This record gives sequence, C-alpha cells and structure tokens, in this order.
Amino acid sequence: MQQSNTYIIVYSGVLTIILGFLLSGSAQFLGPWQAESIALDKKKQILGAVISAEEIGAMTPEQVNAFYSNNIASSVVDINGKEVTEGGVTAENVEIAKLYKKPAEERLYPVFIYHEEGNPDAVKSYIFPLYGAGLWDAIWGYVALNTDMNTIGGITLAHAGETPGLGARITEPGVQARYVGKKIFDENGELVAVAMKKGEGKDYSSKPHEVDGMSGATITANGVNNMLSSYLGHYSAYIKSKSSAQAVAGL
Repeated sequence: MQQSNTYIIVYSGVLTIILGFLLSGSAQFLGPWQAESIALDKKKQILGAVISAEEIGAMTPEQVNAFYSNNIASSVVDINGKEVTEGGVTAENVEIAKLYKKPAEERLYPVFIYHEEGNPDAVKSYIFPLYGAGLWDAIWGYVALNTDMNTIGGITLAHAGETPGLGARITEPGVQARYVGKKIFDENGELVAVAMKKGEGKDYSSKPHEVDGMSGATITANGVNNMLSSYLGHYSAYIKSKSSAQAVAGL
C-alpha cells in the first residue's frame, strides 16, 4: 500500500529523533569508558619511553595505573621552562595535538618525571611529549632523557596513518632502540637533537647525533627528525635549567 507524503515525512522525522536519542545515550554511556581507555593508552606510551613494551604488555590495566601512579610525577611548564600552576592544569590533561597549531610561546608543555617507586626525589629520567607530521598524517611520541639531560634513555613513537612496512615502522622496538644512548647536545652545548638518516643498514654507533634510517620512508623519517628537534627546542629552557641545577648540586 502506497503511503502519503505526509506519513513518510512524519515517519522519517520520528525515526530520526529516536535514533538521535539512542546515539546520544550511547555516547554518554560509553563516554567514561572511552576516556579511561584513552588515558590508559597515554600512560602506556609515556611508560614506553622508560620500560620495555614486553613489561607493559604483561601488565593488566590496573597494574599499569598503579605503576604509573607510583613511578611517575608530572608538571606543566611554559616555553621559558617555568612551571605553570594556575587554572588547575595537569600534565595528564594537556592535549599536545590541540595545542600544536598555536604559536610555540602560547602552548603548555607537560613534563613527566620517572622516579624510584614511591620516591619522587629519586629521579631516574625526564619524559617529554613530541608531536608532528609524517607522510600522511600526525605522528607523536615521548622521549626520555637521563638525568644528565643530554642522553636519550628511550623513546616511543606512534602514528595515525603511515604506510605499513615503511613509515609505520617507527612503532617497531628495533627502530626506537636506535635512539637509546644518543646525545641531544653537541660538544659546545648546542642543541642539535638526533637525526634519522636516509637509507638503512649503516653503522651509526660512533655518531652521537645520528641513527640509522628506514628504507623507503624518508618523509616519515624527516617528520620524526623535525618533531624531535622542534619539541626538544621548546623544552630546551627547562632542560638547561635542570642541567644547571644538577651541575650546582655536583650530580
């Protein structure tokens, strides 16, 4: 039986309203779970700069949260390395991706401090977020500096859409391990960061500021280089202040 146009319009409108309510209800119901999942993944990425992927993979979500709580302290600084305390801002709540398009001097910069369990004064390393652009989409990560504020202790890298088998290899532990032990300052104390070179298979063990590249992924590698250089530059005032403080303390 053919229905009138009025019936079809009313039916479509009612159906749209019902579906809208269902979608809205689902979003509200799933919202807290999604927020917890995102927060957990962020903690895993931060911890990935200082402990192995195998260790993290063996942890339950509850264990990850407990380990993070007992071993990570955090703060937020500005481009000048000064701590930001107003507005109730926390490092965990700062969204680097949303701040990326702002001028560097207007951004907030989270710092995560890895310390001995239950003892924030016994610092093991400092972890800094990274964010940039790869070949197809965003890339990001976290780099850990040892307490000399010069040696890379670890790095974790991630991407939104790099090519499988090529640029996507930045997530591989073997690629990330190439950065461990590299230096971000040269002999003159100038920040030079660490560059992933073009091509793959060369020995860079004697090069403190260079790592082996990824075959066929030059643009992604350049994105990682720009990201690392840029964000270490943004954190340089903080890094140098910590380095100077430790020099005064005789550490």
